[in-house]
Amino acid sequence: MSNSTATHKTIVQKIGLGIFVIGFLIFTAILGLDSYKMTPDTLQVENNYHRIAISKAAEDEGFMKKEFPTNFAFINNLKSTIKVAQGNLQADFDKNGLPEGVSDKNSYLIADWKIKDYILPNVKKASIGPVASNPLMYWLLSIGLAIFGGLLYIIPKFRTIPGIRHDHIFHNALTRGLTSTPRSIALGLTIVGVLVYGFFYIGSNLLLPILTVAAAAIITGLVFFYQKHLKKNPPKSASPSMTAWLGIFVGIYLVLFYILLYWNPAYITGWMLISDPFSKALNGGEASQWFLYGMLYSIIVCVMGLRMIAKYRHNKYQMIRTGSVMFFQTAIAFLLPEILVRLNQPYFDFKNIWPLDYDFFFDWNINTLIESGGLGIFMFVWGIALIVLAVPIITYFYGKRWYCSWVCGCGGLAETLGDPYRQLSDKSLRAWEFERYIIHGVLVFAVLMTAMTLYTYFTGNYQVLGFNSDTVRNWYGFLIGAGFSGVVGTGFYPLMGNRVWCRFGCPLSAYLGLVQRFKSRFRITTNGSQCISCGNCSTYCEMGIDVRSYAQKGQDIVRSSCVGCGVCAAVCPRGVLRLENGGNVSERALELRTIHITEEQIRLLN
Repeated sequence: MSNSTATHKTIVQKIGLGIFVIGFLIFTAILGLDSYKMTPDTLQVENNYHRIAISKAAEDEGFMKKEFPTNFAFINNLKSTIKVAQGNLQADFDKNGLPEGVSDKNSYLIADWKIKDYILPNVKKASIGPVASNPLMYWLLSIGLAIFGGLLYIIPKFRTIPGIRHDHIFHNALTRGLTSTPRSIALGLTIVGVLVYGFFYIGSNLLLPILTVAAAAIITGLVFFYQKHLKKNPPKSASPSMTAWLGIFVGIYLVLFYILLYWNPAYITGWMLISDPFSKALNGGEASQWFLYGMLYSIIVCVMGLRMIAKYRHNKYQMIRTGSVMFFQTAIAFLLPEILVRLNQPYFDFKNIWPLDYDFFFDWNINTLIESGGLGIFMFVWGIALIVLAVPIITYFYGKRWYCSWVCGCGGLAETLGDPYRQLSDKSLRAWEFERYIIHGVLVFAVLMTAMTLYTYFTGNYQVLGFNSDTVRNWYGFLIGAGFSGVVGTGFYPLMGNRVWCRFGCPLSAYLGLVQRFKSRFRITTNGSQCISCGNCSTYCEMGIDVRSYAQKGQDIVRSSCVGCGVCAAVCPRGVLRLENGGNVSERALELRTIHITEEQIRLLN
């Protein structure tokens, strides 16, 4: 390769990086470009009694037709106005009872949860300004520029020499990670913040937050007691020092994004507005925060998937696997459900499986599918078949990699957007102990929550062993479905590696892992005699497995956490590791396979 070509590619990549940064900054700035004003025509309330009450309260409070420069000010005043309307309706009910023709007070009064439902559509409709007037232009100036810049940065990589180079990953401000202490502080503060917010978001019920803290304390105690008992003090992290300032910035941005997406979507209506043209084209309606998320998710997986292919193009398995997650995310998880909505069919992700799809057995989902006729019933049966048949059968033959590394959207994001951070996974024994307790604890929580939900569905009784099933499932959705999988699971890519959720929290990963560990033909075989102890395999293992120690002992790798991504084999310079699906299940994980040489004989030690 000539120097001129290399220099040219470097210039192109710098230009691409600059364009990406400009698109990213415009994307962020979009949230503050519009102003907000409610008018009678923009008021989004279907219930006529609520509409009249809110409209009157807005007039009385001077809120109607008043323009606000920021959504923060508008949202605060909107909440106050709706609460005034709520109080007025309650006072009228206390004085005069229900109006004639109304038999249910819940359809007359404004419940607290209804206030949250009214905020988002009214903020979006009240938007006035450049973004609301030119959504497609701002999409092109933000997301479009970011895509173009990213491609300019990635495509030249296809002209470099194939193969894996560390490229100073532990000297890079983006990929270096944190040492144990600041990382633990960041994780602890995030968890405490989520718990405190959940207390106010779901309702002032301390029981479940206290039980969550108690479970965390018990797990921590068990891990440290076990290690003290064995007198072991494992290393904490591969990262040498806290210098990853750019990684910290990216992590904070991702955490804030998920907090707004899950719990405060009214503050990101600008991003929904620029997504409206695509939402209307696909499903015929305006973009919700979930359409926005699905669109961004798919774009990121595809663009970063190209980077993954460029990086691992010397390995056919990696190229096909990456193409698979790009297809399943874009076609099956994003486009197909939106098209189904356009055809007046239930929104359904055919690749999502319980317990990862934790709301599959919720009453509203079951009723929606059954009431939708033949296709809805097929979707319901399909979902059950995946749980009961597909998981154990396919995992028996291929291990959990068939789903976690080829199909799953969470895994797809981790393998593409998260690939630069895979080396940050903690390989210590302590991390592995936490992993075993936490992920199986989440699986138990998911099973119990689902059992309570089904009990309520069939009996109508919401009290199960002293717990309200609705409260339990709401807390599961808040804590696990949003806080763990999103805020921590993705937000901590630059701090703890790209498979935090898959390794420590995903209940489906735990289910698949149990089958893989005990009843699967899948294993990673090793040829220890060829191992040169370079450490590439352990460095790049996103699941925190010390692969090198297995290779040095000639031991097959059969770990419930292994997602079979195959990167350890792809980065091995000696071909020591192979992904295989055959062999005797009971003998596929021999303790040791080393050769003992003496003057008398050469024999294999197991």
